[in-house]
Amino acid sequence: MEGMRDGLPIGLGYFAVSFSLGIVARNAGLNAFQGFLASLLTNASAGEYAIFTLIAANATYFEVAIMTLITNARYLLMSCALSQRFSPDTGIGHRLLLGYDVTDELFGITIARKGMINPFYTYGAMCLAIPGWSIGTALGVIAGNILPFRVVSALSVALYGMFIAIIIPPVRTEIRNMISLSSIKKASGVTKGKTYTLSVTATINRNGSSENVSDSITKTY
Repeated sequence: MEGMRDGLPIGLGYFAVSFSLGIVARNAGLNAFQGFLASLLTNASAGEYAIFTLIAANATYFEVAIMTLITNARYLLMSCALSQRFSPDTGIGHRLLLGYDVTDELFGITIARKGMINPFYTYGAMCLAIPGWSIGTALGVIAGNILPFRVVSALSVALYGMFIAIIIPPVRTEIRNMISLSSIKKASGVTKGKTYTLSVTATINRNGSSENVSDSITKTY
């Protein structure tokens, strides 16, 4: 359920953005079913734009394959990053299924979660993201001439805005943590290779009585 909750805005964003992709597919001579099938099997915005543009230019299969490899090369790096977060017990079937739909946004919400990756979380997001992208492409083919081209093209900006909204919050948190650790090192004169223990003690007043609570953190730099 968490995956579907986080995947709902992504699916809606894909649905809106893929309208412009549907127009490109229509200009390349594809019908609604072909556009739907293309987005279902290749869930990649830049890659599909490149493919449809090459189809319209009567490019060869080799040119299409090379261009697809180049435009989607970043997904290889994303897949490598995700593979480091899998539990050793994760089967090859789960790995292949998640690799089928590695997109910028799905990668962002998956990698931002703490701990090992739960495949079913990403499955929930995929259940909404894939239909949103595929159906939006088909409807873009059908209704490509209803909206002005400038209006539909402007919808593509929403995809990048959605990706930034996913990535920025966890990055800001990590930056704050790095700055805090750096400040502590400089203030305390931390020496590399040594182990330090930070102890914190707090007094809690509850119903007229006080209770001391303490904890410690050990870190090797």
